[in-house]
Amino acid sequence: MKKLHGLLIISLLILLSSCNPRISTSLSRSYPPLDYKQDIVVIGLDQSEPDNSEVLGQVKIGDTGFSTKCSYEIVIDKAKLEARKAGGNAIKIIEHKPPSAMGSTCHRITAKILKVENIENYKPKAEEEVLLDVDYAILNVYRYGGAGALVSYDLYLGDSVICRVKNNFKTTIQIKKDGLNSLWARTEAKSEVPIEIKMGKTYYLRCGITMGAFVGHPKLELIDSKIGKSEFESFKAKNQ
Repeated sequence: MKKLHGLLIISLLILLSSCNPRISTSLSRSYPPLDYKQDIVVIGLDQSEPDNSEVLGQVKIGDTGFSTKCSYEIVIDKAKLEARKAGGNAIKIIEHKPPSAMGSTCHRITAKILKVENIENYKPKAEEEVLLDVDYAILNVYRYGGAGALVSYDLYLGDSVICRVKNNFKTTIQIKKDGLNSLWARTEAKSEVPIEIKMGKTYYLRCGITMGAFVGHPKLELIDSKIGKSEFESFKAKNQ
């Protein structure tokens, strides 16, 4: 019985660890680990690394084949943790692969680990929110491939259907209704997110499916414009 109990614990630990993304770190040099309170600067794909930086190595966050905890935010946090352990105070993203229908359901990134002098004086130039001089707002809708591939649903803005959300899908919609409204969808259950629409502004809606009793439930998330832009532009959907 004790032997069986031990095997069950080992199996459970293996299962839990397989849910996390695969992390591969190669270092050419390291420094004492940084305090957990010190933030790690993230330098995006389209941003240049500072001249006064030393490359300590590289970190890759990938997929084990069973990974589920691998959203963009989680893999970035994993990469930042590896940088912190190596004494680096910045990471420079050099590759980002979003989920795909026929491939991984995870975000996968490769990043340089950097040690930047006077990091407190350096911040990557933030992308300013650009308001277009138009009489409509832009809504970018996307859904990665993965679970619930056969389940599609209508996406509503208020009382109007604005698109049909399918698996491995992306589209851009012009919205001419400003003010407070809601985006929602329903299968056997309803999912809803409020949205404050402003003319000329760009929004990003990440869609998905969560487990239901008989049919998967819609999952709707309004995403920060910086993350949303990165995900939307790097994602190659089936309907393109």
